[in-house]
Amino acid sequence: MEKYKLVIIGGDAAGMTAASKVRRENENCEIIVFEKSEYVSYSACGIPYFISGKVTSSEELIVRTPEEFIKKYKIDTRISHEVIEIDTDKNQVLVHKSDDKTQFWESYDKLLIATGGKAYCPDVENRDADGIFGISTLRSGIKVDNFIKNKNPKNAVIVGGGYIGLEMAEALLIKGLKVSLINRSEEIMNTLDPDMGALVNMAMKNLGVKIYTQEELKGFTADKNGVTSVVTNKRTLKADLVILGMGTSPNTAFLKNSKIKLDEKGAVIVAKTQRTNIRNVWSAGDCATTTHLVTKKPFYIALGTVANKTGLVAGKNIGGGKAVFPGVVGTAVCKICVFEVARTGLLEKQLQKLNIDYVATMIKTKSRAGYYPDSKDIYVKLIAEKRTGRLLGGQIIGEEGAAKRIDVLATALTYKLTLRNIIDLDLSYAPPFSPVWDPVQTAARKLITLLKES
Repeated sequence: MEKYKLVIIGGDAAGMTAASKVRRENENCEIIVFEKSEYVSYSACGIPYFISGKVTSSEELIVRTPEEFIKKYKIDTRISHEVIEIDTDKNQVLVHKSDDKTQFWESYDKLLIATGGKAYCPDVENRDADGIFGISTLRSGIKVDNFIKNKNPKNAVIVGGGYIGLEMAEALLIKGLKVSLINRSEEIMNTLDPDMGALVNMAMKNLGVKIYTQEELKGFTADKNGVTSVVTNKRTLKADLVILGMGTSPNTAFLKNSKIKLDEKGAVIVAKTQRTNIRNVWSAGDCATTTHLVTKKPFYIALGTVANKTGLVAGKNIGGGKAVFPGVVGTAVCKICVFEVARTGLLEKQLQKLNIDYVATMIKTKSRAGYYPDSKDIYVKLIAEKRTGRLLGGQIIGEEGAAKRIDVLATALTYKLTLRNIIDLDLSYAPPFSPVWDPVQTAARKLITLLKES
């Protein structure tokens, strides 16, 4: 087996998946992982549920500890070690140790960048005040949990209406806080079309969340105890706890002066093998680009599923094998109390920018047979190419398992199925689970009728 030294920057989903894969491929190579925080190999997606109390301890989110990686897998996992510079000419990284504030250079033969993403916040006044949190690492989730326990906040403001914003709204409602949400666009969830986003708006308002749309964050007020309010272009909202939910950006600031190519968002540009423009350097996870399978264009998305898959591909290739990551269709789901939200593919505004002629429809139907007890409303929106009938995107909002129906549409997008193909799918049926025509097929039938009329 080839002997080499692999350095991995970042110890969560992509980094540790890659490290484990390399170790399975090669028992002789040296593997060192540098992780900035105190934790590795954890489920970041579970953080809101830990904060809400549905997951009783942060330890439940940890898959493996640094000690396990060292003893069982011979992966030298070093926590509280932050890589602050890369020299690709000399094949070395500059590492900062947070415990004693010292720095040292570490050499490598192969390098993987898996530093993930970070919560975005504009450069506004008092953004570093106590009580303002971005949710991107297990450490940040533990800090929020401790803050709630120790400071007993009453008024929470969520800035931004994306996935983290919705999931944290649920968590804070469960904890008994008064929750407000401000959002820059007309509807929350800009990963949905406005007509579907309006349904999420209404659902959140019915749960007791105060929604303020078309408002832009201007800053925060604070005193010696921490944040006291959130200031927008229209109002000032009292707050003793703030959650930043304005999206995720690649955690790649330390690469700005390196020779590694980044896109306009700061994501590392990679090939389908996860290799960068530097021969012996790879990147995976929330800090790297991928490809959108519908547009065939470079795409950035921060999701745990993508991080694990791209980490596996990177690990296979670093270990001497051959693998590619084909890309994504942008499938995502989230939940706010009883309401489930799902989306995949492209939005109308994206299709308009691409000058693709399309048709769209939204239906309201039932999640089960209409006569079966406790059947719930479900909304399905489909978008298809006008010329061919090929599915281009889908969105679903409802209760009790509505969101997982998005997987049918994600499969259809991946394999370029048409509305006719979706209608012909042999989907399961029984009254407790679905109407005779599943809601995604009912929407396809309506949309194909619109296609014929157009």
